[in-house]
Amino acid sequence: MTNQNQVTEQKQTYSTGLTKISNTFFPMIEEQLTGNGLQMDSYAKQCVMNAISSINAVLDSKNIGWNDEKLDKSNVTANLLTIASLKLNAAANPREVFFSIRNLKKKIDNKDVWIKQVEMGIEGDGNDAILSNFGRGVKEVHQYWLVRSEDKFTYPRFKGLEMAPPEWEPTGRGEVVRVVYPITKSSGQVDYHIAEREDVAKNLIAHINNNLMNETFGIAKDRYNASADQKKQIDAKKREILKKVQELGLKALDDEDLQQYISPAWKDPQSRESMIIRKMRNNIVKKIPKDFGNAFVEMTYEQAEDESFARHMGEIRENANQELLDIEQDDKPISTPEYIDAEFSESNEPTSVDEETGEIMQEPVTEPVGASSAHQGGQANLFSEGPGF
Repeated sequence: MTNQNQVTEQKQTYSTGLTKISNTFFPMIEEQLTGNGLQMDSYAKQCVMNAISSINAVLDSKNIGWNDEKLDKSNVTANLLTIASLKLNAAANPREVFFSIRNLKKKIDNKDVWIKQVEMGIEGDGNDAILSNFGRGVKEVHQYWLVRSEDKFTYPRFKGLEMAPPEWEPTGRGEVVRVVYPITKSSGQVDYHIAEREDVAKNLIAHINNNLMNETFGIAKDRYNASADQKKQIDAKKREILKKVQELGLKALDDEDLQQYISPAWKDPQSRESMIIRKMRNNIVKKIPKDFGNAFVEMTYEQAEDESFARHMGEIRENANQELLDIEQDDKPISTPEYIDAEFSESNEPTSVDEETGEIMQEPVTEPVGASSAHQGGQANLFSEGPGF
């Protein structure tokens, strides 16, 4: 009886703890949504509750409490706002969103302080849910096709404006070489969006480039204290590595010299195939136009998709207007700026590449902990089937 009472007491304590956390965040989330012209319906509330439970599990796995001084609670609020706005369910199967912990260096009172942030990543099925809810003119997103190497597949054929739809005979054998999304539009037209396996090589290049961000190859102690000549040597080495990845494509995943620059989720046999499939899916879904109907929802989506942008904007919001600058007037004429190659700039700010767009971005120094969300990239082909086919 004593053991049963202890178990019951523990469950009540755990439940009460989560309830208190929910009661802390829910009013803030609902108030901000209402202030931006959104109503928090029952499903959005359920998504927020599931997200809090998932975040709690991640914090427990790292022995971090909700009251930890180093935990960035404003970032938790931002994640929950995104969950409520986009209606992403962390308890769905397959899951639509996941959370991880990242250590982030920030300036507080002119001192470098490491804080812990809860980062959110949208899974492939989460992007499907967003497409179904917010796709421009999208009536229905059908089950996607995983076309394997030994399947019989015929691409769509056009004769003027008329089109014969693609044909697919599954065999279940071989690796997945392409993904096809049949999507019915509001007009009745059916679009076929196709992503190829070989295009995932572009995602891999961006992934490795990001992992090389602070790499010095032993040329210097770190990139911040490297001399100009050392930086040129480091950049030359990075170009050499990226050129090799471009030549090898996805075969780079098996190259022993490149293994150290590739995350386990990409190179491990048990997760490699699912990663490649997820990239192909995201290469399609992310490029289909969305209509969120609300500027706030659109902003939260863009920040969720671009974690580097979100961190950068977070720093701007925190540090803006905190110091008065006394600028002296200079009568000298303004000179024409010199344009610098952004990818191999000698700036002390680390750069990263958006794995979806390939754009160079500046971002604060971070030390990843656990899984990190991946951005996606590549090309997607669009084929349309008009009414009557």
